[in-house]
Amino acid sequence: MSSGIREASHAGSWYSSSESQLSKELNTNLSKVKSIPELNYNPPISNCKAIIAPHAGYSYSGPTAAWAYASIPIDKIKRIFLLGPSHHIYLDGLALSTCEAYETPLGDIQLDLETITELESTGLFSQMRKSIDEDEHSLEMHLPYIRHIFKGRNDLTLVPILVGHPSTSKLTQLSEILSKFWKDDETFFIISSDFCHWGTRFSCTPYYPNAPSPPNPVPPVPQELSSASNDPPTLIKKYSSSDKGGIPIWKSIQYMDHEGIDLLRNPANEGIIEKWETYLTRTKNTICGRNPITVLIYLIQHIYLNKTENEKPIFNFIRYEQSSKCLNGKDSSVSYVSGILRIP
Repeated sequence: MSSGIREASHAGSWYSSSESQLSKELNTNLSKVKSIPELNYNPPISNCKAIIAPHAGYSYSGPTAAWAYASIPIDKIKRIFLLGPSHHIYLDGLALSTCEAYETPLGDIQLDLETITELESTGLFSQMRKSIDEDEHSLEMHLPYIRHIFKGRNDLTLVPILVGHPSTSKLTQLSEILSKFWKDDETFFIISSDFCHWGTRFSCTPYYPNAPSPPNPVPPVPQELSSASNDPPTLIKKYSSSDKGGIPIWKSIQYMDHEGIDLLRNPANEGIIEKWETYLTRTKNTICGRNPITVLIYLIQHIYLNKTENEKPIFNFIRYEQSSKCLNGKDSSVSYVSGILRIP
């Protein structure tokens, strides 16, 4: 049973509720996106099939998200699957919206009710109550960007999926179900995720005492890291006051995030699922969209695992930012990443 239109509940706080102000902000963010020749990045990307983009308040993550959204080949896309993590309720599987449309200050986005009904019929999904739907920001923070870049497109529809903690069995079943939609040239996938949430307020203070510069740093590269160290990192530990004066915390965070980024660059390669899960367990990196990312990896493995190297998709990561540079144990930050998945 439909519960009508989902209210833009975070408008006016996490982003502007003013249509003109919001449009101006998004246009400004998108106008700052430039080509990156060394990454063969010249948006839009015609063979881009999915993106990973952040979901914090726009003053924090909006500029980073623009790099992913500029990549979308909008002319051929008519349906978007939007996968985000659940921040407010424990969900042991996956949930679908009961709404007909999602509101944004820039206009509503219609949900693909036919596809949602088809997914419901599989028995793999529960239903999101409207109140839960409106509480969750991981989905909502992508809506203004979607509505903005698809301005005037009334044929665009959305399939929002809230991802909890699905079992391996459910992930395998989901891959089989979603593969049909993945193979549709008019369907696109958006994965909602911030990266490391560092600080005592997040109960997350991992630290590499001698973290080197990332081997494959994602732009922009801080000036301090222009020359990479050849020293391997020590085992990760919990930051303590005795570490003051050592490698800056922000540099350790950057190295840890890039470990995960490097794993994701070739998501169709054998063993990536196990390596990704091992990395998350070892570092305890608070990547809040880890489960939606895992859904994507399972899907890609299902479709491409036995393909040749030239037939496998690759992730290009084109932007990495931190909300602030942590220098002591009282600081905190959240990392933001924009990644684009290119298919052969």
